[in-house]
Amino acid sequence: MRVYLMVFCLISYSVDGQIEYSISEETERGVSVGNIAKDLGIDAATLSSRKFRMITSSSKQYFNIDVSTGALSVNEPIDREQVCELKTTCFLNYELVLENPLELYKMEFKVLDINDNSPNFPLNEYRLNVAEFLSPGARFTLPNAQDLDEGTNSVQIYTLSPNEHFRLEMQTRGDGSKYPELVLEKTLDREQQAIHKLVIIAKDGGTPERSGDAEVIVTVLDTNDNAPAFEQSVYRASILENSLSGTLVTKVHATDLDEGQNGEIRYSFSNSTSADLQRMFLIDPQTGEIKVNGILDVRRPLLEMFIEARDKGAFGMSSTAKLLVEITDVNNNAPEITITSLSSPIPEDALSGTVIALLSVMDKDPGENGKVTCEIPANIPFHLKSSFDNYYSLVTDGSLDRERVSEYNITVTAMDLGSPPLATRRTLWVQISDVNDNPPKFASSACDISVTENNLPGASLYQVSASDPDVGQNGRISYTLRDMGFEGGALSSFFAVNSENGNIYAKSTFDFEQLRSFHFQVEAKDHGSPALSTALTVNVLIADQNDNIPVILYPAARNGSVAVEIVPRLADADYLVTKVVADDADSGHNAWLSYHLLQPSNSGLFRILANTGELRTARSMRSTDSIKHKVVILVKDHGEPSLSSTIALGILLADSLPQALPDFDDGLEARGQLTTLNLYLIISLACISFVFLGFIFFLVLMRLLHCRTTHHRSCCCSGCCPEDEKYEKYRYNVRMLPSSHFPSEVVEVSGVGKLTHTYLYRASVGIGPSNNNLLLNGDARNIPSGAGLQVPASCIQIQKVKSDHFNAILLSERSPQRQWPPASWVWCSSDRGLPNGGAALAVKRDKGAFVQAPRRRF
Repeated sequence: MRVYLMVFCLISYSVDGQIEYSISEETERGVSVGNIAKDLGIDAATLSSRKFRMITSSSKQYFNIDVSTGALSVNEPIDREQVCELKTTCFLNYELVLENPLELYKMEFKVLDINDNSPNFPLNEYRLNVAEFLSPGARFTLPNAQDLDEGTNSVQIYTLSPNEHFRLEMQTRGDGSKYPELVLEKTLDREQQAIHKLVIIAKDGGTPERSGDAEVIVTVLDTNDNAPAFEQSVYRASILENSLSGTLVTKVHATDLDEGQNGEIRYSFSNSTSADLQRMFLIDPQTGEIKVNGILDVRRPLLEMFIEARDKGAFGMSSTAKLLVEITDVNNNAPEITITSLSSPIPEDALSGTVIALLSVMDKDPGENGKVTCEIPANIPFHLKSSFDNYYSLVTDGSLDRERVSEYNITVTAMDLGSPPLATRRTLWVQISDVNDNPPKFASSACDISVTENNLPGASLYQVSASDPDVGQNGRISYTLRDMGFEGGALSSFFAVNSENGNIYAKSTFDFEQLRSFHFQVEAKDHGSPALSTALTVNVLIADQNDNIPVILYPAARNGSVAVEIVPRLADADYLVTKVVADDADSGHNAWLSYHLLQPSNSGLFRILANTGELRTARSMRSTDSIKHKVVILVKDHGEPSLSSTIALGILLADSLPQALPDFDDGLEARGQLTTLNLYLIISLACISFVFLGFIFFLVLMRLLHCRTTHHRSCCCSGCCPEDEKYEKYRYNVRMLPSSHFPSEVVEVSGVGKLTHTYLYRASVGIGPSNNNLLLNGDARNIPSGAGLQVPASCIQIQKVKSDHFNAILLSERSPQRQWPPASWVWCSSDRGLPNGGAALAVKRDKGAFVQAPRRRF
């Protein structure tokens, strides 16, 4: 029947970080033992946050602590006899660890014995041979009963079943231990009873009382009435725990007064010796030598064995002696290092003395062999601090710098004091975590960048880069523009910076003429807490681009008119006509101006100095020179590409200021520089003209084919229209213009000269199969008075009357007798008279300058 006992819990004391509880063994699971937080004076709410834990060397967790309340309860029933074996007192030791700050407490449980084990004899049956001739008072040793309980719960008394021949008495050995003896009270008579069966009962003092029994069978013999006697009742010996097999432990010796076989003694282990010890040691039955058998695998420092000496008589008699063997420890166990707590990584700004790890160092050897010293390498910012018992704290001993050393491999060496000493090494990997203690750093405090004006918005101008030795968010850098103003507007309207890579972009177009240089700051800031930053000054230089054309300041043309300069009629060579003054808003080569004559009326009359812009006469003026001239002056810079401006200048040759200035607009028009666009236009017009001329040529061929088919000709008489090579062609500014309001057979001819009047002649020609006449219609306003018209077969001749008028004529017949220009002018339409059946017009001016007009096909 199992007996359940009430749990007995008692808080003995809590002094100097140690607390002791008492608890009965076999206490059921879940039974409350106490409250750790209350008993130690700790706030139960902080147990979880401080990583509270209970550490023990036992393989089983007998107790459980609720970290939310601090309640201590039984997790598993305790068997005192299993935990403490033969110890008189039984303790379970625990260590309680709390962090932040680190605190260590010792907790000790005293396991109270309950009477849960009955006395037990090693054997169920014992046999004794007793000679019948023995007198009353003869004694026979009986085996001890074993009870795993302690104190009053262990074996207290022995009793013997009732009989008339034997009684039971307790004897005490030299070491104080007691054992039962069977005492003969009445002489035995084998013939009446050869075997006596007795029962020996062992009882403990527990409540309720427990008992165990064994049967003792007594066989009555007739011989050998003397038992062997040992020289000592207790033998003591000591051996090293690493003794080899066969090592002599000790030698026992007993004597027997009998002779012969009754006096020969045989030694053996008594049945009271445990089986494991009988396997661990060997005894020589003849000599009594006890030797080591195999490897000593015991944890107890003292071993107890019983040696029996029995004679060889027919009624063998025996006696028992106790052998106590002390196991002498040798240093065969190296220290063991247990990492109880490790904080890694630790911040690099941790204060000196910060606890990093808690180590437990143990050595199973006793005495000096079990004393341990710990050390770590020098020249590192850590040191070991002894706590109490076998605990050490690894704490910081100096400043840490992750950028210099990011981790430490700390080797902890534990060495005992044995001879020779044994050592154990354990490496701790401690990482250093980063804190934001380094601001971003640029390669220099300032940088210069050059930006060409008229840049495209959004273009990348420059990339700044900063470095931060920190890691993670502490080393992640963002770039921003510092909000600062400067002339020209807010910084954010001009620039933007990529926060990730530091690329600086232009948000607007720069104009060198408005803003030539400025500076701003780019801030590099990490993402640490608090964030650290560094600024870089960026000096921006705007590079000039040739984007401004030269501006002509003098001479100035007003309202689109031509500026007029008056030069003496007979001015000398190198006479300063005027000085062209121009300005360019650009700088450098882009503003270096040069002056050129682009369109002079007389290329040999004037020249201009390229560097100064001075317009001078190239030679002395003559009376035969025209009184008015028009020149176009080109001012261009030296940029790439070059830009230019032109100005038209009228030059009047006069000795005094005239009342009215002549009109210079009918002169040569200024021609601009040939640009790419103009080149494309010219090519386009040339292509169109080529197609048009091809079409006209096709029509002429068709016309000629038609004429040959009808055998009809319409031409001038060969007498009045000589061949083309007999005529000279004179050129002047005369153009033949197509008119949209005339039919296709009508040609409008206009002539423009340098005089103050413009003469216009219109002529219409009718061509058809029934008409062989050619008719010229002249404007009556423009035909000089006195002019006569003569109309031969198909020719018309105009004679000029006055020489100071502008006269229009197509072809002039050359005659060696006539002085050119001739007195008569001929206009003719004849395939033979002009090439391709075309028309030509010549104009005479008073000075004899003539120009031939372009030809247009009818």
